[in-house]
Amino acid sequence: MWFRMRRRTRYSLLLMLAMMVALAVILVLRKTAPPEAARLLPESDAIVYASLKPLRLATHFDRTQVTRSPDYQHFVDATGIVPERDLDSVAFALHRMDDAKGPNGPVGYSEVFEGRFDGERLARYLATIATAKENYAGRDIFTIAVGDGKETRPFRVAQLEYDTIAASNMPTPEQIHSIIDRHRSAASPFAGSSLLSAQYRDVPPFSSAWAIGHIGLPFSDRGYVSILGLRLPMPEDTTFVASLRFLGALHLRIEEIASTDADAARATETLTSLLVVLKTVEHTQAEMHPNNSSDASFLDVMNSAKVEQHKDRAVLTANIPLDLVKMLATPSSEANHD
Repeated sequence: MWFRMRRRTRYSLLLMLAMMVALAVILVLRKTAPPEAARLLPESDAIVYASLKPLRLATHFDRTQVTRSPDYQHFVDATGIVPERDLDSVAFALHRMDDAKGPNGPVGYSEVFEGRFDGERLARYLATIATAKENYAGRDIFTIAVGDGKETRPFRVAQLEYDTIAASNMPTPEQIHSIIDRHRSAASPFAGSSLLSAQYRDVPPFSSAWAIGHIGLPFSDRGYVSILGLRLPMPEDTTFVASLRFLGALHLRIEEIASTDADAARATETLTSLLVVLKTVEHTQAEMHPNNSSDASFLDVMNSAKVEQHKDRAVLTANIPLDLVKMLATPSSEANHD
């Protein structure tokens, strides 16, 4: 009798230990898994994600008085949604368009927003401006025609949960249907697009904002990456992993993934030369405007920036002052009236 009781107790302890180990594994997988908003996105050429909570905490941009356009103000009044206050995280899928001169331009977007929303008020508002409504897998999809009147494109919106909204401006409903389908299996830490599965492991831990894939896609210029009119020495389909995380200061890291170590070495050399030119420009700007805080902040970024080669990768790193983040997060009076 005593021996059997000891054996049952041992089995009970082993079963409890196994359950605790299984729970620990699940928690670790959930912790290291991509954010749910990103896992919901459809197949795409690039993904951009940002958690707005740290930015809101650091800059208090939600407390800034914003002058809104009439249409924007009508949206806020009708839905009760104040994006700078209510959005917690955003995820964007970037889709290369076959016709760069079409209504979407070279890039289409699918989005997932997480935050605090009044679903009933949002649905009533969307119903007043929608040109069509579809029910797919138990979710209402509102289609809104956007554009200048001469050439319009559909913008589809669906509420997945009380705290999650999906949208897409792609020509067909395939992408927003995919988001709704993925929402059913979003609890799995292994869910997500093929791009997310292949590249998310390269995103540094604790990154509050990151981007993976062909990040130059929105800046394509005749097959190359062009930013602010400056053509970078890389084709538009170059794969990047970019991240922002707080390490005492806000740390920017951008990795270009090259085909070979030799290609990475050439990219590192070219980007280093380009960085020298940019630093010279920023030093000149700072000397011309010694009392301009933004020029001083950008100069701090340039001074901290460096490019290194890590095997098949060219890696740019820089520190971004919080003062610059606050300035960029605070809308100017001119921007508010545009």
